[in-house]
Amino acid sequence: MKYLIVGLGNIGPEYADTRHNIGFMVLDYLAKKYEGNFDVSRHAFVTEIKTKGRTFVLVKPTTYMNLSGKAVSHYLNSLKLSPEQMLVITDDLALPFGKIRIRAKGSAGGHNGLKHIEQTLGHNNYPRLRFGVGDTFSKGKQVDYVLSNFSADEQIELQTLIEKAAEATIAFGTIGLERTMNQFNTK
Repeated sequence: MKYLIVGLGNIGPEYADTRHNIGFMVLDYLAKKYEGNFDVSRHAFVTEIKTKGRTFVLVKPTTYMNLSGKAVSHYLNSLKLSPEQMLVITDDLALPFGKIRIRAKGSAGGHNGLKHIEQTLGHNNYPRLRFGVGDTFSKGKQVDYVLSNFSADEQIELQTLIEKAAEATIAFGTIGLERTMNQFNTK
C-alpha cells in the first residue's frame, strides 16, 4: 500500500521554524527517521520512505501555502491515489499548542493551504492532521503569529510533539484512519 503525506509550509530559510511550517517539520522528522532524502521535483520536495510494509510518499509543496493544491493534485494523479490515501499535515490556530486532531474531512477553517487544496480537488473529503499552534496573538496579528517561531517554552516540548504527529502519520497508513483517530484524538 502507498500513501501520500503532504506537509504544508512555506519554502525558504525565513520560514523554516515558524508555526505555519509544522507540516514541513513533521515530514523532515519522518525523512530523517526512515532515511529518506528530499529531492526537488514538480511543485514540491519529495521523498519516499518505507515502514511496516507500507510506502509513504512525503511531499513538501514548493508553491507556498496558498497554492498547495497544485502539488496535491499533481501527486495524487501521478501516483494514482485517491484522496482517502492522502494525509495533509497542517498548523491550526483553533487548537491549543501541541494538540493533534485527525479528521477524515472538514472545512478549511480559514487556512489558505487547505482552502486551495479544497478548490483544486473540488471537495474537502480528504484526511488531515491538524497540529495546534495556539492563538496567543493580538487582534489583527494572526499572520505575524503563524509566521513567527515557536516560543522558548513551546520549543521545550516541540520535538516530542513532532514525534507524536509523525507516529500518528505512520499509524494512518498502518492501522487506518478510524483507529488512528481513536488513538491520537485525545481530549
